[in-house]
Amino acid sequence: MDRFLDEVRSGPTWLRQEDIARVVVDSIHCGAQALEHYQLHAYVVMANHVHTLVSPQVDPSKLMQSIKGFTAREANKILRRTGEPFWQRESYDHWVRDEQEFGRIRAYVENSPVRAGLVARAEDYPWSSAAERLNT
Repeated sequence: MDRFLDEVRSGPTWLRQEDIARVVVDSIHCGAQALEHYQLHAYVVMANHVHTLVSPQVDPSKLMQSIKGFTAREANKILRRTGEPFWQRESYDHWVRDEQEFGRIRAYVENSPVRAGLVARAEDYPWSSAAERLNT
C-alpha cells in the first residue's frame, strides 16, 4: 500500500505545494522540539501522505491529533477550503522492535521519494529528514 501511495500522481496531492509542505514540516519539528511530544528520527512529506519515524513521549493518538489538527487548519486556509477534511481519519502505527528494524524503517521513510521516481538520491528531496541532514 505504501508503494502505491508513493507513486500516486492523481487525487488530492496538496502536499506538493511548497507552502503546505512547509506547514507540515514545521509542525513535525514543533511536535518534537517545542511540544516534546516525540523524538523525531526521520520524516518525508510526499504529495499525498507523510511518513514519520518517532519515539513518542505522549500517547500516539494525542500527537497525531495535534499534528493533523494544526496542519489541516493551516492547509485549508491556504487552499481556501472550509468545512472539509484535509487528512484521512486513519493512520498507520508500527512499534519498532530492534535496531535492525529501526534502520530498515528509517531507510524506507527517507527513500520514499527515490522509489517514487521523484529524485535520484534521498538527500535531493527537500521535504525530508535526509535533506536536512545533508544541509546541517
